[in-house]
Amino acid sequence: MASKALPKACIIGAGCSGFTTAKRLKDFGVPYDCFEMSDEVGGNWYYKNPNGMSACYESLHIDTSKWRLAFEDYPVPADWPDFPHHAQLFQYFKDYVDHFGLRETITFNTAVTKAQRTADGLWDVTLSTGETRTYDVLFVCNGHHWSPRIPEYTGEFDGPAFHSHAYCDPFDPVDMRGKNVVVVGMGNSAMDIASELSQRPIAKNLWVSARRGVWVLPKYMNGKPADKSSMPAWMPRSIGQALARNVIKKTLGRMEDYGLPKPDHEPLEAHPSVSGEFLTRAGCGDVKFKPAIKALEGKNVRFADDSVEQVDAIVFATGYDMKFPFFEDSELLPDAEHRFPLFKRMMKPGIDNLFFMALAQPLPTLVNFAEQQAKLAAAYLTGRYRPPAKAEMEAITAKDEAFYLGPYYKAARHTIQVDFNHYVADLHKEIARGEARARAAGYALPVAARARDKATA
Repeated sequence: MASKALPKACIIGAGCSGFTTAKRLKDFGVPYDCFEMSDEVGGNWYYKNPNGMSACYESLHIDTSKWRLAFEDYPVPADWPDFPHHAQLFQYFKDYVDHFGLRETITFNTAVTKAQRTADGLWDVTLSTGETRTYDVLFVCNGHHWSPRIPEYTGEFDGPAFHSHAYCDPFDPVDMRGKNVVVVGMGNSAMDIASELSQRPIAKNLWVSARRGVWVLPKYMNGKPADKSSMPAWMPRSIGQALARNVIKKTLGRMEDYGLPKPDHEPLEAHPSVSGEFLTRAGCGDVKFKPAIKALEGKNVRFADDSVEQVDAIVFATGYDMKFPFFEDSELLPDAEHRFPLFKRMMKPGIDNLFFMALAQPLPTLVNFAEQQAKLAAAYLTGRYRPPAKAEMEAITAKDEAFYLGPYYKAARHTIQVDFNHYVADLHKEIARGEARARAAGYALPVAARARDKATA
């Protein structure tokens, strides 16, 4: 490979996607700066993160087993339970960063407030300190579980109503003891919070309100973590899904038998809602179901079936919006329907020095997703990998979107779905194809190291 100065990168964020990207760039000798607005790594898994971005609650255990979330070059502690507590995961992240000597490369308590492409294609990055630096490459690692999405309703509610992002425990931010509580949503956070609050003597009544029923999947199947038995990447998706659906239905039975509404879709046609407790709480009558909220009427809530309940508090577990507050260019933002197609869920065709890391909803895990993506990014920046031409990138992206999103019903929560096993296998094939293209091009660096020349000019 030709001996040339490598481009310098800026990494926005030091959550698990940011620091694993940093580790890979360090391995390849790519210079970088990493900026983290908080005082520690961990992002979403830093409980009561002072930057306000963490969605952790005190009782949270990750729904991905330790077998699937572990980084490939840093095993999880041998004594971990199958589904670790958020504090264990947070410590694992800190240990990873210290083990690989990444901490000194991260600038803490410093946010990126603006990132703008220059006329010559570089990135001017403005920091919360007021300083602006220029970089050859930008890595966006700011996560997508920090900007709460709250539905709008007719009327006003006369009581505390807040997103699950603000939920810490049954007494923070609101003391839920003896209260009539509505949890809106049927995703993982909704089920965790509803299961916790519904246990006596906490909530007096607990209703889960949602537009549709869902399949609630268990954490264990046949005595083992369910995600250990995911279908291999080589198996045709239609066959794998058919087999999995049969097992799920046989194991769980009908959702209606637990007092829940019948789902309007098959298992695995929605992002899975996983809980080891929710079905038991529903079957015991501690969790009751209501359809979508129709209107807020002071201390009362009217539901779509026109039933009305007196309610003391509402928790909106209604998901998040993808946001990049440092971008002003609309081309770099999701559309009105929350869609944001990217080549291999990373690159925007036509912009060769921008990477969105872990901007996906992979099954079964997001924790080590960017670790895999960074293999392609680092190879690219060192000339070992070359992507296809812009038109081919767009065609491949459209094909990938159809494959990954096709099985899911249309919704904002299903615009960035991928299957982890298939994605990683496909990524490795794409890296191999890109290596062949790089050889044919003489391993020329696709992104020149121009930022430092500009800074010293």
